[in-house]
Amino acid sequence: MFRFLIAATAIALSAGPALANGHGGGDPAPPKPEATTAPAKVVLTKQGPTLVDLKGMTLYTYERDTTGKTSNCNGKCTESWVPLSATVDAKPIGDFTVISRNDGSKMWAYRYRPLYTSPADKAPGDANGNATTLQWRVARPEN
Repeated sequence: MFRFLIAATAIALSAGPALANGHGGGDPAPPKPEATTAPAKVVLTKQGPTLVDLKGMTLYTYERDTTGKTSNCNGKCTESWVPLSATVDAKPIGDFTVISRNDGSKMWAYRYRPLYTSPADKAPGDANGNATTLQWRVARPEN
């Protein structure tokens, strides 16, 4: 009889959560997915490995961005160099971090170097922004 009580208790305890979930109120809402996709990827070009955004546009870093916490490209600078924007609730992913800009918006950085695109690049794979000044460089995974 004692064995029967132990077996019945074990069955009741294991079936309880399944019965509770199926009774009233419906299924619980699935957990909110975390961002698991990096904001950029590495592609192999003639010039070597290059970071590009998810649309394939070349990413750049700015020599004056030295602290890893802020961007030094603000105001008119962003007309020529577009920050790789991040959502307000974006979380770091691998080597990618999120930094705050002067205007309160967020942007992505790679190994604490803020990332930008160039309007001079018209198609994926273009790297026209690299020739404009030596202060801007194509973002590379080894940097």
